[in-house]
Amino acid sequence: MRASYHEQLAEVGDGLIEMSRLVGSAVSKATTALLDADLSAAETVIEQDEEVNKLYRQLDDVAVQLLARQQPVAIDLRAIVTALRMSSDLERVGDYAVHIAKVAKRRHPATVVPVELRATILEMGQAATRIAIKAGTVIATRDLTLAAQLLADDDTIDELHAELFEKLLSENFEHGVEAAIDLALLGRYYERLADHAVSVSHAVTYLVTGEHSDPESYAADA
Repeated sequence: MRASYHEQLAEVGDGLIEMSRLVGSAVSKATTALLDADLSAAETVIEQDEEVNKLYRQLDDVAVQLLARQQPVAIDLRAIVTALRMSSDLERVGDYAVHIAKVAKRRHPATVVPVELRATILEMGQAATRIAIKAGTVIATRDLTLAAQLLADDDTIDELHAELFEKLLSENFEHGVEAAIDLALLGRYYERLADHAVSVSHAVTYLVTGEHSDPESYAADA
């Protein structure tokens, strides 16, 4: 019974790492769809989100069963509780990648991002992809130094988000209200998915130390 218990704990950890890989790939493909008006990439992100959702449901089922049947304590209890939180955060990262892909699909064959904003959106997409992938590494290694680095990556996203809004509000922006709305939403999507990925790092910090690293809830939806 105990062997099965620890195998299930390992299954949860492996599943979280796989989720982070999937959502990191989704963010990267969604950014490509956006910048290149790549309909195939957009549709792939949307279709493959079901794989993320399925894994999310499976991990939740295993975690709940472990809580109900094994009554874990100490570090094992923290591992299961934080796994529930992390799977939810990673699922939301995937959802935001889908939102980005849907914007690209809705505007196809037009390119959503004007030439003068491509560098900003590309940098946001690359930073967001790095954060999602690093979240998986943090889960795998429980490396608190790497977990702290995600905060710096998130600061980069926040700065780019502010830069994007500044350009949208500039008198030099000449692409109309519809384009401005799309770009404002895209900036928000990148900012929110990064917050959810960073929330994973806080969960790992709690798992390792038993202390909450930040009282602010990065994963609160707005």
